[in-house]
Amino acid sequence: MSKSMSVGTVLKVNNKTIGGLKSISGVEISADTSDVTCLSSEDGYKEFLAGFKDGGDVACSGFMDGADEGQSEVYDLVQSGEVVACNIVFPAKIGKTWTFNAMVTKFSTGAQLEDAISFDVTLKVSGKPTLGASAAG
Repeated sequence: MSKSMSVGTVLKVNNKTIGGLKSISGVEISADTSDVTCLSSEDGYKEFLAGFKDGGDVACSGFMDGADEGQSEVYDLVQSGEVVACNIVFPAKIGKTWTFNAMVTKFSTGAQLEDAISFDVTLKVSGKPTLGASAAG
C-alpha cells in the first residue's frame, strides 16, 4: 500500500453509497481521562487513568441530487434515529476501510447564488469504530 489522493473515497450508510460528496471528515477517536493525582504523587506531575472512548462525529457535505438513494437514506435516518452500519472506504491504493455504527444527527441543505444546491450530514458514531483492510475487489 502507499499514499493516495482522496478521490474515490466512498461513504456508505446502511449499505447505500451517498452520492455527490465533496468532503468526508474522518472518524475521530478520543478518550476521557480521570485525574487520579494525590498528595503522594511523585515528581509533581498529575496522574491519569483512561476512561471511556468516543468515536466522535463523521461529517460530510456535497451537492444535492434528488435521485440519489444514499442522500434519501440519510434524510430518512435523521427522522428515525436508527443506528445503522456505516463504512468509509478509501481508494484501493490505501487499502483501508473505517467500519462503524452511527445515527444521523444532522441533515441540512443550502442554496446560494451561482452555486449548486448543497447538503450537509453529521453521523454520531455509536460503539467502537474499526480501521481495517479493505476487501479485495
